[in-house]
Amino acid sequence: MTAIDGPHPTTTAYGTERPVPPWASITAHAIPLLLLPQCSWRLPFAFGFEMGLDADGTMPSSLWVSVPYVFGLSLITEGLALLSFGLVRGWGEVAPAWLPFIGGKRIASSAAIIPATLGGLGATAFWAPVLLSWFGVGDAARFSSAGWQTLARICIAPGMLWGPLVLVLTYAYYTRRHRPAQHHGHSGGSVAA
Repeated sequence: MTAIDGPHPTTTAYGTERPVPPWASITAHAIPLLLLPQCSWRLPFAFGFEMGLDADGTMPSSLWVSVPYVFGLSLITEGLALLSFGLVRGWGEVAPAWLPFIGGKRIASSAAIIPATLGGLGATAFWAPVLLSWFGVGDAARFSSAGWQTLARICIAPGMLWGPLVLVLTYAYYTRRHRPAQHHGHSGGSVAA
């Protein structure tokens, strides 16, 4: 199966072939917002402020290393989160016209489904040990006070939904792209082709 099937018109307000459920669009908008608290919580680490975490020198001592690393990690996280819009917008079905060679051509659904599924599973697997450690399974990060620990959990917890939400959006994308086209029969009702 190729990544591009050929030109294909889009028809809905979101530029998709078939309507996107409102809940899916809301979910895609929520994902980057859910990750924003953890990205913001991480930023002081770039300047050596460890947010009450008992890090024992595990953070880079040079600002030339820590600043690009921490800020880059936050920007990459948010950039990847924004890719969830491809599961609810036309550019996840037809390549944007400005892209060389593939612009305006239909994207095979597997070219979105496979990376989105792997990303959703990866994000879920990444955060699962942290969540389990909060319930006493495995080693949890240590903080200098309960206040710092609570702040960390409040900031990190929403981002743990990233993987499961991407998987739900991927399933919605799959069903929307693979649903049989609706045609009107002689009786005036819709029948699946």
